Amino acid sequence: MTSTNSDHIGGYRREVDYQRLGPALLIASSLVLAVRTAKWTATHSDGLSAADWDKEVEHSARIAKLVLSHVTARYPELFQAKDVPWFVATDEEVPK
Repeated sequence: MTSTNSDHIGGYRREVDYQRLGPALLIASSLVLAVRTAKWTATHSDGLSAADWDKEVEHSARIAKLVLSHVTARYPELFQAKDVPWFVATDEEVPK
């Protein structure tokens, strides 16, 4: 069990700040989508099904997420990081 008391902080570890990666994921998935659909013909009909478009959007987001996950795991120094404290358990916090 970990303590949330600031007196028992054992140190800090550096982690990628995943909350700041939202815009990067959006831009990456938009670029993947643009490349994959660049040769599509333009259609302007309200009656057409958007099933193909929805599939491409989902696939582009999946590709961007996989690539971003791979890059953050292999090269975390490329991204903004934050200090995350780790806590030291005291005698009163250890289960008996």
